[in-house]
Amino acid sequence: MQSVSKRHAIPVLYPVADALAGTVTTDVVEVMGEGVLFEITKGVGATGTSTITVLSCDDVTPTTTAAVAFMYRVSTTPDTWGDWTQATTAGFALSAGSNQMYQVYVNAQALAANNYGYAQLSAVEVVNSPVAAGINAYIERLRYADSPESLID
Repeated sequence: MQSVSKRHAIPVLYPVADALAGTVTTDVVEVMGEGVLFEITKGVGATGTSTITVLSCDDVTPTTTAAVAFMYRVSTTPDTWGDWTQATTAGFALSAGSNQMYQVYVNAQALAANNYGYAQLSAVEVVNSPVAAGINAYIERLRYADSPESLID
């Protein structure tokens, strides 16, 4: 259970039809740990694609953002993941197809290089076709516990 308590889950884009229409940015999360893992889950929508980037943010508004390099991997078959791939600040394109998952990881050091401690995911639609999707963020290896282990001394 130790590893589970070191991860904090945050829904940053609730599942919806045509979730990635136009340009979409997730909610901003404070990266109060070693990094943040964004997990994109695509359902129905076999032809729609988007370019994914990670933005470092100066605050929760965000007032200022800057694209950062990150790593990602893809699952197009249940419980089968591809290798981690390094992406530049230009990002990568989601593949056309239904029922896919993507994990996007950025280390807190990449955000700190811009003197920022917050992050958000950006999706810019390339092929205009509705895709049902949702995105969760997981803060990895929290610096501080989410809640006390016990209220009893």
